[in-house]
Amino acid sequence: MINSEIEAEIRRMFAENYELMRIEGGHSLSADVKETALNQVIHYWRKMKDVAENVTDTEVKLNLPELTTSQGRKYGIEGVVDIIREEDKTVMYDIKTHDSDYVRANTAEYEKQLNVYAHIWQGLRGQELDQTAIIATSYPKAIANALKENNERRLAKELESWNPLIDIPFKQENVEETIREFGEVVEAIESREFKPPSVDKLKSSLPGKKYTFAVQVCRNCDARFSCSAYRNYIRSSAAKSDSMLKRFLNDFGSDLEREDWRFSNLAVTPSPEDEDTVGEVSSPM
Repeated sequence: MINSEIEAEIRRMFAENYELMRIEGGHSLSADVKETALNQVIHYWRKMKDVAENVTDTEVKLNLPELTTSQGRKYGIEGVVDIIREEDKTVMYDIKTHDSDYVRANTAEYEKQLNVYAHIWQGLRGQELDQTAIIATSYPKAIANALKENNERRLAKELESWNPLIDIPFKQENVEETIREFGEVVEAIESREFKPPSVDKLKSSLPGKKYTFAVQVCRNCDARFSCSAYRNYIRSSAAKSDSMLKRFLNDFGSDLEREDWRFSNLAVTPSPEDEDTVGEVSSPM
């Protein structure tokens, strides 16, 4: 297939997947948000097509079964990766919907998971790996701004400098410690121990980001209103700003999120004729 045919197929699959997700999840996106998401997929393909075209094994399922926590609970670790085999070289990729700057600033977080995947591949499958890497699909803000401005020259420049491929070195000596940490998480979940981060953690800035933990993480957590740490964070911030507590009590998302929710749902609201038809079909009479 030529590039135009591939991109046409990507657009078709995107529309099909979106419709399935909308029906299953009951949520819709506005036309602008859908276009932004599609642009991300298209530009990701254009940037990474050399890698994508050479993938030999997609969505390879890895499983490390029969593990035991410190308290004797059984669990397993599963993951999905992509593999490229070229001549005598084998590379494992783990795709993340994160931006590359954040991944590079927090490589230790990704190294743990990818090292376990590499351990499974090499240990259980008996096949050596020459390289392990993360592919960060979310493009930088500079590219988003160039798209918003419809500035083709700036977009081309930003796309050229964008590198979503981040090498993650494989360290066999860290695998055992990572598996132990997985076990601790399993124990916490099974024991229903969900201790929130401290207020200081919520106020701290994330590596590679200008936002705090509370803005980047808590703001996207549906459980934040029942979280003691988040409430204390709001109270401490409200002492500096009288409007902070009001914003907390009326936090229904950003103006953009609310507008998107309204417009996207209006777009799929049934017409009066449709409602009459539905009523006739569903009526017990």
